[in-house]
Amino acid sequence: MAEIAIFEDDAFGVAALTAAINEQEYVPGRLAALGLFQEEGVTTITVQIEKDGEKLALVPAGERGTSGLVVGGSKRILVPFNTVHLPQRFAIKADEIQGIRAFGTQTELQAVQDVVNKRLGKARRQLDVTHEFHRMGAINGKVLDADGSTVLLDIYKTFGVSQQTLSMGLNDPDSNVQAQSVDALDMQEEALGSATTTGSRAFCGKTFWKKLIAHPSVVETYKGSQQAAALRGDGREGFEFGGISWERYRGKVAGVAFVADDEARLVPEGVSDLFLSVYAPADYMETVNTEGLPYYSKLEMMPFGKGVEGEAQSNPLHICTRPRAVIRLKL
Repeated sequence: MAEIAIFEDDAFGVAALTAAINEQEYVPGRLAALGLFQEEGVTTITVQIEKDGEKLALVPAGERGTSGLVVGGSKRILVPFNTVHLPQRFAIKADEIQGIRAFGTQTELQAVQDVVNKRLGKARRQLDVTHEFHRMGAINGKVLDADGSTVLLDIYKTFGVSQQTLSMGLNDPDSNVQAQSVDALDMQEEALGSATTTGSRAFCGKTFWKKLIAHPSVVETYKGSQQAAALRGDGREGFEFGGISWERYRGKVAGVAFVADDEARLVPEGVSDLFLSVYAPADYMETVNTEGLPYYSKLEMMPFGKGVEGEAQSNPLHICTRPRAVIRLKL
């Protein structure tokens, strides 16, 4: 029969639990599924971002005593960003493992691991939702905390650049949405400079989406074409129009939609280092000065051996390095 001392096994150490939470089955959010954000680990909790004009870039870490980044020209500045600490706590009481016995080919250790993995799985899912929220915040230019109002990072304000906005004229039945799409792509192209893309995608709020799919110029384009069946299908399915992949984006935290109902965000795809997810190491003695991983976990014995307290955490910085390339589209 399993006892509380089983948690002293190496299987419940930081290394094993961190490996376990990183291997948990992952159901990605839309942004993660698209692979818009490039992920990398850093050994510090502060990330230096270089601003050169309107382009932002990560500054590589170096060993103490060695030469650093050569900064040429007076217009380049370095801005430090702190990674965000996202802890999730859980507890496993002694009573929860009482009566757990080896069964068949499963040992008591494996049975207790299953209990821990269920908690890790729940914590991982909550962290994944938070990552999605922060990534969309990076696209919006403002990363918010879980309350939906506290600003963790204001990219535009920090770097002194303004957001580009364009009205699509969706409230006017006589407007040409395709022409407006070209204007939006031109704005994006200018902001990217020499950087090339593989395409552009618009994440639409629900009101914007309804206006878009019902607009006469959009409907008329599809009539008589091979895509006409889309007009009779599920109105929530994405489609191509005017050189843009349009899709309805869902997501809400604390009553705040990831994308405002009457807006859309036009983002370029396939641009190297445009969207970054940088992970710092956990604040454990075992992980200091190591390269950061997306997730960490650790267990600690409760007083009087009444159970164990567990923590899962992530320490990300989600950022857009060319914020003016993300166009805010309005009705």
